[in-house]
Amino acid sequence: MSKKIALFPGSFDPFTKGHADIVRRSLSLFDEVIIAIGYNTKKNSRYFDIEYMVERIESAFKKDKGVRVMLYNELTAGFAKEVGAQYLIRGLRNTTDFEYENSIAQVNRYLNEGLETVFLITSPEYAHISSTIIREVHKFDGDVSAFIPYQL
Repeated sequence: MSKKIALFPGSFDPFTKGHADIVRRSLSLFDEVIIAIGYNTKKNSRYFDIEYMVERIESAFKKDKGVRVMLYNELTAGFAKEVGAQYLIRGLRNTTDFEYENSIAQVNRYLNEGLETVFLITSPEYAHISSTIIREVHKFDGDVSAFIPYQL
């Protein structure tokens, strides 16, 4: 039986407790979860340095076996094929997320027909958290420690 590898892609600017919850819940479904930090072409720049975010995410999962953090700068479907991932993990907070993610899942399946997208509903305690809100709070020196699983 082959190893079940899942890719959890995103810009993760920053990586939130909601993201961490999705990864930890995914570990019960897959042998390995690769957190893939991508360069989002829709965003001109990052708020948090990407290398710094890799370090912070790795520190948050140092005790979790089966979690790896990687950077990529290509189509997600192609990267999944390169790393041997058969599944994409996506967290859904609401119906707006579903509409957006469903379209992406269809294209990824077209580009890599062996790739299955698995949607996990965000746990209620994290449904209000978004990277956009965290960036805004942090920008104005607000305390974001309740929303992220590591120290900034």
